[in-house]
Amino acid sequence: MAADVQSVYSIRATCIEAVAKDSNIMPMKTIRWGIIGLGRFGTIHAETLQSLPGSELVAICNHDEVRLQQAAERFPGAATARDYCDIINAADIDVVSITTHWQQHHAIAEAALQAGKHVFLEKPMAATGEQCRRLLAVADASSGYLMVGHICRFDPRVTLAKEAIVQGRIGRIVSMYAKRNLPKAPGNIRLDKISPLMGDGIHDADLMMWFLGRTPSRVYARNVRSNDFTYPDLGWAMLEFGDNAVGVIETNWCLPETVSTVIDARLEVVGTDGTLTIDCSQTGFTLVDANGPKMSDTVYWPQQHGQRIGALATELAYFADCVRQSTVPTVITPSEAARAVIVMEAAEQSAAMRQPVELSEFVSSG
Repeated sequence: MAADVQSVYSIRATCIEAVAKDSNIMPMKTIRWGIIGLGRFGTIHAETLQSLPGSELVAICNHDEVRLQQAAERFPGAATARDYCDIINAADIDVVSITTHWQQHHAIAEAALQAGKHVFLEKPMAATGEQCRRLLAVADASSGYLMVGHICRFDPRVTLAKEAIVQGRIGRIVSMYAKRNLPKAPGNIRLDKISPLMGDGIHDADLMMWFLGRTPSRVYARNVRSNDFTYPDLGWAMLEFGDNAVGVIETNWCLPETVSTVIDARLEVVGTDGTLTIDCSQTGFTLVDANGPKMSDTVYWPQQHGQRIGALATELAYFADCVRQSTVPTVITPSEAARAVIVMEAAEQSAAMRQPVELSEFVSSG
């Protein structure tokens, strides 16, 4: 079956190329990608790029030899490397996709940009606000583009909400509430790597700032620890946007395993003339088996006919098109990605000090 599906896509590509030749249309330039980091999400990136018209996965990199060899068997057409410098210095690679641990983002992205590569960097942009600021300076001086993977901006539900807000259909935003909660199993995998606020709350902080078009003036947050991981199991943050708007973010990574949602995520926006709701908990597909009801992802990176589709594919295709057309990405800018890290960093500081943190610093310097 998989071979048949691949044959269909190969035939389609051949037909498209033939039509382009017959109609004197230039064929799409192929963008050649290298991936650094082959954990769960790096593997999903690789699978998505293999399905993406006009893109080619040419190299993969991971410092762990066993994981690298496993990936080599899964992606036999890609060259392998254990040193990321081999990827960023390769002349035949246009774009470097960085999907490593978030605390490694800054050093690798900086080296890639200095080498003139276009860089797709998974969020968070870096481990600290200061690292983000340094990376902004490096990106400004580089011939390559930098785009940070804030995938929610490529969710059609989110973009419909943004359009409605820009059109003034709900009036002036006065209140926002977001939750992005996970069951214990996926949460436990993450809690020794990143905090809930920085790992998931950053999505909603970014969307709130995108919807309002400005940075919060102050943040107040609390973390709660119920297990013995590096980071607390859940975090709450209140973002104050002056005196006329507020946003509340809930991130809980210790939901019962019996919950049916793959992620319990919802964003509610209240305006002076209306409201809107983005419900990511309801995916539209629920399977009930011996383990009970479970939903599956149908939006972000689901598989269909052996191909990865969804918001991640749209996001990567958008960046590939920007590189292909020599157009600076604007859906999410490096400055906006840095702002999201800085706000969540302030939230973590607030939780540690148990008092609000002012955010005037980024407003004046960002």
